Amino acid sequence: MARTTTARLRPCARTFLESIRQFLTPAVWKQAHRVPREEKRKCRWEIQPLVMVLVLMTWSCGESQAERFESAKAFCVACRSKQKRPGKTVAGFQNALARLSLPVLRAVAAGVRRGIAALLPMEVDGFIPLGCDGSRLTCPRAAELEKYLCGANPKGLAPTIWITAVVHLRLGVPWCWRWGKGTANERQHLQAMLPLLPEKALLVADAGYIGFELTKELMKKQVSFLIRQCSLVTLYTETKEPLTEFRDGEVLFWTKEAQKKGVEPLRVRLLCVRRRKPGETKSQDVWLMTNVMSARRLSVAQASQFYRWRWENEGFFRTYKRTLGKMKLESRTVKLVHREAEGSMLALQLLMAQGARAMGRRVVAGTTLPQVSPRKMLLEVRKEIQSAQAGRRRKSFGKRLKEAQREQRERKSPKQSRPWATRKPHKPPKPPKILKLTRALKAILDELQRTSE
Repeated sequence: MARTTTARLRPCARTFLESIRQFLTPAVWKQAHRVPREEKRKCRWEIQPLVMVLVLMTWSCGESQAERFESAKAFCVACRSKQKRPGKTVAGFQNALARLSLPVLRAVAAGVRRGIAALLPMEVDGFIPLGCDGSRLTCPRAAELEKYLCGANPKGLAPTIWITAVVHLRLGVPWCWRWGKGTANERQHLQAMLPLLPEKALLVADAGYIGFELTKELMKKQVSFLIRQCSLVTLYTETKEPLTEFRDGEVLFWTKEAQKKGVEPLRVRLLCVRRRKPGETKSQDVWLMTNVMSARRLSVAQASQFYRWRWENEGFFRTYKRTLGKMKLESRTVKLVHREAEGSMLALQLLMAQGARAMGRRVVAGTTLPQVSPRKMLLEVRKEIQSAQAGRRRKSFGKRLKEAQREQRERKSPKQSRPWATRKPHKPPKPPKILKLTRALKAILDELQRTSE
């Protein structure tokens, strides 16, 4: 008699293929095939092997694209032994990749995102903490790239692209991302990614994301946020309170431009986290703005913890640039650069999602849980790729992946970076300006409230 119940997913996959197929399900490939494409040409590269080789090339080791292509293609052929074989040359692969539309890769990333939401414990104290930050990547000095990708400044530097990524602050898994030229605006990138955020998202960002229009858009979309403030921001209160005594309170965010245009102020909550770093005699105050007005739902201690986790966003870019070797992209055309960037981000999303799935534990605020080490995970994945080429299969991938944890030790000294010639020393942001509402501003505010009613 046939079984009527379906088998449950194992918390830890036994093999590398099982681990990948937890996120790259048949439904994901069906969704990718539904994306409208150009007229189909005769080609040996279908969507599934093309995307898989693109991802595996990011994980494989080798000094050139040709070496990584051979390793990735051999593993793909070994995994799809009963299906149509892809092309044999790296030039044919690049031609097929250039014809692949970017919405296909984004559809695959959306399917992986749905798998992450279903399989990973993302919620912490009623929120899904997500950090947003951006970074710049260098491209080759090819004529086409120099023509279409302007540099970050007019000094004749190499062409660059800008990436803005939203990352889960406890799991380290990228949720979504957006690309642009080296002069792109990361705030506009964030506004474009707002529809992709989950329902209980708490967006945590540094002082680079302050702005009246962005804050207004976040409140309009009902996205909870926690953004650090600096001296460029002016806030208003009903009563004047010294900065040294301020801890938690309701303020009005109202810029001069908004006052001139007759736009109502934004009613937000300002938190001050006062802490002292090891070895320092002076406290380091962190001023945070949020639209979560209830102290029961988001206390000052919880906000401090969420903002400390924002370093996971910084570590993500280190993993992408250094661990995966994407400090500089290798493709020499605009189409291939876009697809290399999208494919490498998809590869890192899959890599971190597999590691977080292998840990298989619920995230709780205030507790120290084992976190995955991207470098150790990458080494285990490379062992699987090499063993498949040699005809050997390792069945202990899940156990080895669970042991690929970060170093867990208590730091007794503050982190210090080496002084670089082109890097300015970091200066912490100064507190925002908190002013008392004048009679003239109160009159304007009353008039705006009467007209809105």
